[in-house]
Amino acid sequence: MKKLLGILLVLSVIGGIAFAGGSKDAGSVVLNKDKPLVFFNRQPSDPVTSALDMASMNWNDKTYYVGFDAAGGGAVQGQLITDYLASADPAVIDRNGDGVIGYVLCIGDVGHNDSKARTEGIRKALGTWNGSTDPGKAKEGSVNVGGTTMKVVELEGKAMTGTDGSTWNANAATEAMGGWATKFGTQIDMVVSNNDGMAMGCLQASNYPAGVPIFGYDANADAIEAIGAGKLTGTVSQNVDAQAAGTLQILRNLLDGLTGADVYTKGFSVADANGNKITAPVDYRADEKAVMAQNSGVNSSNWTQYTAGNRDAGIKQLPASVPTKRVLLTIYNSADNFLSSSYLPALQYYAPLMNLDLTIVQGDGQNESSCLDKFTNLNNYDAYAINMVKTNSGRDYTDKLKY
Repeated sequence: MKKLLGILLVLSVIGGIAFAGGSKDAGSVVLNKDKPLVFFNRQPSDPVTSALDMASMNWNDKTYYVGFDAAGGGAVQGQLITDYLASADPAVIDRNGDGVIGYVLCIGDVGHNDSKARTEGIRKALGTWNGSTDPGKAKEGSVNVGGTTMKVVELEGKAMTGTDGSTWNANAATEAMGGWATKFGTQIDMVVSNNDGMAMGCLQASNYPAGVPIFGYDANADAIEAIGAGKLTGTVSQNVDAQAAGTLQILRNLLDGLTGADVYTKGFSVADANGNKITAPVDYRADEKAVMAQNSGVNSSNWTQYTAGNRDAGIKQLPASVPTKRVLLTIYNSADNFLSSSYLPALQYYAPLMNLDLTIVQGDGQNESSCLDKFTNLNNYDAYAINMVKTNSGRDYTDKLKY
């Protein structure tokens, strides 16, 4: 009898260990600390200095970041604006005829790398860059408007923070735009935003000055429609499908046991074992362990190429012989316009094609605990994808994976 109980105890322990591994493959045991981990959309970094958090990125040899070229995106947005101005009529765009192009700027989150890069790109293009992305730190610049060099003044730059503390807030942008229109009147010749959500929020202001050009960033579905309707002047596509598919492709490659350069080339620059290959251009930065989608400008000349529903035909259904794996994925803010309307639908489209079973938990955009408290039952998953509330919170997640 004692011998039988001993055997049962051993079997129970073995079964418990196998369950803790989270893998569906019989007999395999993978500790949480050794599982694939991908940070996405919010790169682990210091919110003040922008220095990358390489301690989080080097958590294990299966840790990567997937996003887009933020600095390049800022430059693309700046170029989109200056190209528009170069072909504009000075007499039309300079509404009060004072010889100055005045603009207002919606800043997303002063501590977010993407927001910083976009603000810098805008100000450098318009000559108002004064070495800082902080609101109120712009200088007088100049720009070519229809062949004439004109002064440029940033009338006001403001971080759009909601009453609940959330950033990139569209409602705050609506309120700010209403105040700006009243305060500056015809001095406002242009409106620029760090993202589409805030740009669309500006357009909701009841006193938005008719005909004033406005530029956003993200190429959200409603923004693309607004360009087609002549309401939004331009935006920047960060190729959300390449990012979402890229996040999942990296996880799939790691789960399939790929190592070295195969992790970030298979399915990207070359087809993977199943013939899948992301169509949009994607770069790899070895010093950051980062896969970055490239950006492209969107305006009235090409907006139809970015209409909703255009998924990447390079990603097809994997055969049933490829085992399905479970992934726990966090979204920092359920109310974030870009993530909820663009990124999340793309993830939900590509995950089943790659035989990945996603469990998605979403935060409130303010407190890290709103995501961390749901980052649980970790043993049940084969991999993790993390979108943090604060970019310096990487360690909070990796600490939970130690055990």
